[in-house]
Amino acid sequence: MKPASGRLLIAEPFMGDPYFKGAVVMLCEHKPEGTFGLILNKPSEMKVNDVVENFPSVDNFIYYGGPVQPNTLHYLHRRSDLIPESSDLGNGIFWGGDFEKLIFMLDTKQISEDEIKFFYGYSGWEEGQLENEISTTSWFIGNSSQQYLFQEDPKTLWRTVLKDMGDRFRVIANFPENPNLN
Repeated sequence: MKPASGRLLIAEPFMGDPYFKGAVVMLCEHKPEGTFGLILNKPSEMKVNDVVENFPSVDNFIYYGGPVQPNTLHYLHRRSDLIPESSDLGNGIFWGGDFEKLIFMLDTKQISEDEIKFFYGYSGWEEGQLENEISTTSWFIGNSSQQYLFQEDPKTLWRTVLKDMGDRFRVIANFPENPNLN
């Protein structure tokens, strides 16, 4: 499987990079000149309205999307019918869209908190960088689903995605975090 918008990057079990250890990344854009993604399983302890001024009162925690531009806000959702200009990532998952419309929809409770996730920062790769990392088996590539994004516990997402990918990956999903402790 090759990287593409709407696919997942799943960190190999021994990735040393602290930003991506145990990460599941939604690829939002993959082009020859570079790749943009959001880490799905690293929630912060902050709520989105704690970090964005004049934001509607919602209980959503904001997720760490990646180390690039941590002062930016991004969102994934399943309501393109209510948020125009969203990018379709497949499987009923959408990225971004009209921010003013989003604010209105949240403020009037037309979008529920379980239909959207917010991220600060993003994960980015320059031309050829991601392909190089994949060739050295730093990442596995998988398919996305709304369940992973909106229902799965972020603490178990990495293992769940790998187990759902089949036999070889089920074994990998059960690797201990530190094999020297076994």
